[in-house]
Amino acid sequence: MTVKEMQEKILKLKKDTNTAILAHSYQSREIVEIADFTGDSYKLSVDATKIPNENILFCGVHFMAETAKMLSPEKRVYLANKGAGCPMAEQMDKDMIAEIKAKEPDRTVVAYINTTASLKTVCDVCVTSSSALKIVEKIDSDKILFIPDCNLGGWVKSQLPEKDIMLLNGGCPAHSAITKEEVLAAKAEHPDALFLVHPECRPEVTALADYAGSTSGIMDYAMKSDAKEFIIGTENSIAEHLQYDCPEKKFYPLTKKLICTDMKLTTLPDVYRSLLAIAGNPEGEAFEILMDEEQISAARKCIDKMIELGG
Repeated sequence: MTVKEMQEKILKLKKDTNTAILAHSYQSREIVEIADFTGDSYKLSVDATKIPNENILFCGVHFMAETAKMLSPEKRVYLANKGAGCPMAEQMDKDMIAEIKAKEPDRTVVAYINTTASLKTVCDVCVTSSSALKIVEKIDSDKILFIPDCNLGGWVKSQLPEKDIMLLNGGCPAHSAITKEEVLAAKAEHPDALFLVHPECRPEVTALADYAGSTSGIMDYAMKSDAKEFIIGTENSIAEHLQYDCPEKKFYPLTKKLICTDMKLTTLPDVYRSLLAIAGNPEGEAFEILMDEEQISAARKCIDKMIELGG
């Protein structure tokens, strides 16, 4: 079966099963092409709340599908590849954070959306990479514990020196592996290009950026900018998608190693097999996200607080 033939079968199956496909921007092009919605993880979960489909098939990693389930508990939510996790989301557990909270009871715990549902149950407010600065600034407390990403948290801390922001040693393995030397080399090779970077990168990398922001922020900036060349300091799929969307511009991946291997676990056949299973075909296999009301209520409190604060 060719890619095109499989895509056509997927389009028919998702219609027959009343399933919406959500694909994170780090997914491969052939998956993005058959998705109903693409973008950042939280944006996709919000999209899911606005559609009538009874089934959601998430092409991303586990915590993203959990968030979609929390925001749309009445829907059946599936993860296209059950082995797709997020190393950063799994770096800390709720017992560890509960212990710190006991020692630092006056700190507001701010959790990056890239955390498990279990960890969210002991956090006070959630943030995304695009809303982190705004939300932390609005919190009615000057003492913050920001988890798990020390790079994103450090970037927020540098913008809000009046806040006492405590950080832990966590972060994205792919983004935090990028070095200042790699950025300088890319800038030397492409002197006319703007450097766009995700704040999950190290501070010395982010400091060299012409723009620092979320994945969707980077894409929006590049598409609207009058500039013609860009070095993309986030997962390499973004440079590829931008090149398709803006063929008149040039996009250079910062380094060939900036690949999220967990995102790349999901393949087009995974999507196809998931939809077969949702349709009741025994040849298929689907992984459903199952959470009871108590779990959902406890985990989404910090998300509700983010929404209350304008996130």
